[in-house]
Amino acid sequence: MKLWRLTRAPYVALDGAGPERHGARYTSPGLPVVNFASEAGLAVLVALRYLPHDLAGIDQDYLLGWTEVDAVPERFPEVTDAAEKRALGDKWLASGRSLLAAVRSAVLPEADVVMMNPRHADAARVAPLITRPFSFADCLHLPPMLETYERGDLK
Repeated sequence: MKLWRLTRAPYVALDGAGPERHGARYTSPGLPVVNFASEAGLAVLVALRYLPHDLAGIDQDYLLGWTEVDAVPERFPEVTDAAEKRALGDKWLASGRSLLAAVRSAVLPEADVVMMNPRHADAARVAPLITRPFSFADCLHLPPMLETYERGDLK
């Protein structure tokens, strides 16, 4: 299974350190988890969701990466309560029963957020990300024709 991640260069390691410090949607602070997307576009949309709307002054060291994982994710049930989500993820991590767990994305329901337990025995076999530079400015700028249209020069 190909899994995608958009992250800043200093955080490319698959160790779950960020969620361990701050918590995540499905896990409490103090527990490491690595969040992936089932699709490259979802990885971009999720990151974009948390950035300022004008994108001025955002960090320029983003990397889009992917890795192949030979595992089938456990499917989480859909829950709406934030505390229930974290309890579900915390229990899954503590159990160690599977390397991966998947939940339908709230940003793009046709795709999944796939969580990896970096403390699971099989996590050591997950290859590091293969990455390329990613620029929000390059992918979100308007093509010349649309810029002209927006100015009202095209009728």
